Formats: sequence, structure tokens, C-alpha cells
Amino acid sequence: MVVAGDICRKVTPLAPAQIAVLDSICSILGLASDLAHAQVTVYAHTCTEKSLVIVAQVKPNTSFVQQKPNLLGTIVYAPEEPLVWRTMTTGIPIRGQREWAVGMWMEMQVYPVRDASGNVIGVVSFETSMEEAKLVDHQLLVETAQLMLATVKIPSSSKMYRSLSASDGILIVDEQGKIIFANSTADSIYKVLAVGCIVGRRIYERQAHMNLVQRAMSSQQACEVEIVTGKMTLVQRAIPVILNGVTICTVVILTDVTELKKKEKELLIKSAVIQEIHHRVKNNLQTIASLLRLQARRTTSQEVKAALQESVNRISSISVVHEFLSQQDAEFIDVAEVTKNILELVIQNMLEPDFDLQTRFNGQTVIFPSEQASSLALVINELIQNSIEHGFIGRREGLIGVEIATLPNSYKIEIYDNGIGMPSNFNPQTSNSLGLQIVRTLIESDVGGSFEMYNDNGTRACIIIPRKVEGVV
Repeated sequence: MVVAGDICRKVTPLAPAQIAVLDSICSILGLASDLAHAQVTVYAHTCTEKSLVIVAQVKPNTSFVQQKPNLLGTIVYAPEEPLVWRTMTTGIPIRGQREWAVGMWMEMQVYPVRDASGNVIGVVSFETSMEEAKLVDHQLLVETAQLMLATVKIPSSSKMYRSLSASDGILIVDEQGKIIFANSTADSIYKVLAVGCIVGRRIYERQAHMNLVQRAMSSQQACEVEIVTGKMTLVQRAIPVILNGVTICTVVILTDVTELKKKEKELLIKSAVIQEIHHRVKNNLQTIASLLRLQARRTTSQEVKAALQESVNRISSISVVHEFLSQQDAEFIDVAEVTKNILELVIQNMLEPDFDLQTRFNGQTVIFPSEQASSLALVINELIQNSIEHGFIGRREGLIGVEIATLPNSYKIEIYDNGIGMPSNFNPQTSNSLGLQIVRTLIESDVGGSFEMYNDNGTRACIIIPRKVEGVV
């Protein structure tokens, strides 16, 4: 939307009510430009004698028009724009030609803009290539666009007045309900609907599918509806042009969204299938975890029990990620939410019944693609397991905390406990521990981050992930 108000307040003598009129016009300037296949420019008086300022300018989406750049806010003088100046001073519409550049001529039609009292407060010009101006229905399109601008009452932010595209069908219906214009796209659409010639038909004919237009004309309100006819899906817009309380014509816009709807349906099906796959993967992982738990209960070796329990927790942490993916459309995961679930899951599976463990969680929202989220889930699982297994030897209570923070250039994830800490001769970077090897490999290879562990009133593990990693939001 182009808003003229700021320029008008700075360089014109117009009153607020008059500026509001120009703002009303500018609110639908894009639609008028597309309808007329013309560049539309709005001029207003400045405080200086015999000078004008360009307060709005729009280039059409429906046709090529040579445009001089950066003209918004430009001051022009009467000799530079004689047609515009003549309409500004006389209030009479003028049609003529102007030379944009040496040897390049444009068709130019200029109309006055009046306030509620009938005073001329500005001028609207429609400029079109000479080739476009020679087309049979060009003048009808320009006059309809001008009427639309002249009769708009308030600034419109409604999607009903959105701009057109080159692939939209356009119809114009007169006050009697007769179709007096159809562009080639509209003709093609109606041929598919078995209507050979739409121009000359009336909106009351059943084949025309014009119930919406009848409603717009009678209610004098712009309307829009999606209709399915045959194998086509159309979005139909009807915009009545009201003058002195009478609908003098109606602009009908047809957009063929058949392929778009087909693709949307395909995407919905694909999304549902992907979610179902994640759900089944989650169920399969939980089945595997259950089988490992059963095996752990049958073995008498404490070492085997511990190894199987670690495997159960690793599988369960991946299952958590697939559980999230099965409940949403996007392939992205909030690491903070996953971490909460893993923390609860590991504690539930590993903690002795008589151990009093407090948890502390402070996490900002950090979104990762599912692949990186799965790696982080395993890492967080290993570190929490490590705290429970080694951090509280000889104690009956303790604290495990998780902090997730967004830094200017990176994300920081910290897992800490208030346990006994690491032995003085223990080096996590060179340790042969399977869990720490898994952590280092996943952090460095999968997410391109760094990892360190150190004593700090217990053990603290710190993961730094650069924000420049592709896919991290």
C-alpha cells in the first residue's frame, strides 16, 4: 500500500480531510494500476506557486511500463507536466501523449481528484505504452480504474483490494448485470467451464457462476469466495463501484488456484505420512527399549544390567525426538522441550527409589533441525546419565541442572550437578569412556560445536554450538 499522507503533510497546503482523500486513493492504487495496465501517478499542489509533488506512484503487475525510478516525493513544475497542470487548474480530464525519453512516447490520461466539497486537490495520471493504448478495451479498463479511485471513501487495507497478477482473469459487469468485458484469461477459464463466449452474458445465468457478483451488487460490498466447479478451483472476487449510492459497475477477478490447492493437498498428505512414520519409529524404538529392559531383568550380571540400561536410555532419548516430530508438521525441534523430557526420562529409569534428586531447568527456546536435535538428545542423555551414575557416589541427595542460553554468535547448553566432581587425574578429552566418546563425536561432527567438562562445585559440562551452523534458527 502506498500512503501519501507523510509527503502531503510536509510539502502541501492540504487540510487533514483532503489528505485523507488522497490516502483513500493510494490504498487501492495498486489494484487500479493492474486493472488499467498502466503506471498510475498521484500529484498534489505544493506550497510553492506552479509546482506539484508526486505523492504516490505504482507500476502495474499486469503489463510492462517503462518507469523512471525514485520519483516519489519529486517536485515538478507546470511546464514539465502541462497535461497534469491543466487538469489541476481546470478540473477537466485530459487525454494526450508524453515523451518519456527521446523517441519513446506514452499514452497519458489525467483525471482530477476532488475533496468532499468538489475542490480539486490532486491529479491522477494513467500512463500506458502506445501498443497497449491501441487495444480495443483499453479505454474501458482505464475509465473503470479511474471510477474505482474516484469513488473509494476510506483507506482500504482489506485483502479484497489487493493487487492483481498477470494470470488473473478480469471481468467487468455493468449496472444491468451484463458482462461487458473479459480478458483472455477469463475467456480461457470460462471455455473450460463450457461457456463459449462470456462477454454479453448476464450474471443471472447459471453457467456464469456469478452468485457472488449478484451479492456484491445488491449489498454494495466487496465479496470473495472460493468455488469448485468441475475439476477447477477458483477464487472469485467481486468489487462493486458505487457512485451516489448506485452500483454503476462491478469488477470481477478470477484466480485459478487448482494447482495450488492440489499441491497444498499433496503437502498435507505428505506431512501426515511423515508424522505417521515418526510415530511408528517412536513405537518401534520403545519396543526395542522394552525388550532390552526385559533382557536386563533376566540377567544376573550387574555389569550387563548397567550396559543394557544405558542402551535403553539412549534409545529412549531418540524416541523422545520422534515423539515431538510425530506431533507437528515441521522437521524442527525445540531443544529446550526435548531436554526437559529427557531429564525426566533418565531420572525415572536410573534413579534409586530412596535417592532425593532435585532438578533445575533454565532454558530459552532454541530450534534445531531434527537431525541435529537427535544428536543433541543423545548428548544430553549421556551427560545426565553420567551425573546420576558417577556424580553422587556415597550420597543420598543431589541436584542436576540444565541451562540453555542464546549468545550473540552461538548457543550454550550446560548440564551440571552438585556432586563429588571429577577425579583430579581425570581428563574428559582423552578419556576412553564410551559415553564421552559419543558426546565428543556428536558435538564436533554432527553440529560443528565444541565440548568441555570441568569441576565447579560438582561437574559442569558445557556445549557451544555456533549460530552460523546451517539449519539452526
